[in-house]
Amino acid sequence: MRPGLCSVTFRQLEPQRIVALAADAGLEVIEWGGDLHVPPGDAARAASVAAMTADAGLAVCSYGSYFRADAGEDIAPVLDSAEALGADRVRVWAGRTGSADASGAEWNDTAARLSDACSAASDRGITLALEYHGGTLADNPQATLRLLDDVGSPALSAYWQPTVGAADEQALAEYSAIAERVSAVHVFSWWPRAERLRLREREGLWRALAAAATAAAHPPRDALLEFVPDDDPELLAEEAATLRAWLADAAGANGIRG
Repeated sequence: MRPGLCSVTFRQLEPQRIVALAADAGLEVIEWGGDLHVPPGDAARAASVAAMTADAGLAVCSYGSYFRADAGEDIAPVLDSAEALGADRVRVWAGRTGSADASGAEWNDTAARLSDACSAASDRGITLALEYHGGTLADNPQATLRLLDDVGSPALSAYWQPTVGAADEQALAEYSAIAERVSAVHVFSWWPRAERLRLREREGLWRALAAAATAAAHPPRDALLEFVPDDDPELLAEEAATLRAWLADAAGANGIRG
């Protein structure tokens, strides 16, 4: 897995500063967010950010969009920006309702819109990946797998991140249930709820996740740091070093050379 950074970790910073921080921290890839850093439809901005990323020796791994598959929502501007970034994967959201509260019609409509979005993305050589998140249809393993199957497109995968409040064992069981469909992992340590901790404070979770993912037949492509305590850029280098060490240890244990 490639260690990387979600640009939304530092929403307060300009892209050039984020690129410099990621490069200095020894990371390999960046997921650029669509809320501030690379707005959907602004291809010129996306191309500029892509160039500064490449110039720093980094790759764009994905575009973190806020496409929700709402009625009438157009994915074309999102794909325009992803294309200009050179991103072959776009993170999307599965509606605005949790799976337990969604009606049959909401479920079917969201699946149909995601299917249409996958077709549009595939036409451009781009894949989509569901944000694994509360308040959406992809809020637990069973719902996520159901939605992936209902959409039925090879262009759709899932992200994974630990459910807020879940103990290590529960979080790892959730990952294991959808592991074969996961293309990227958002890495952060929140505990016991949304308190932002240093990565090492959930070392048991993340070392076990790295070991399981690295040993898989089809491991996630990217492990992306998302959130640091107090949004402090000065913490990134150490957080990145921690992540890189765990990934290297897991790869070494599985006989994988970098």
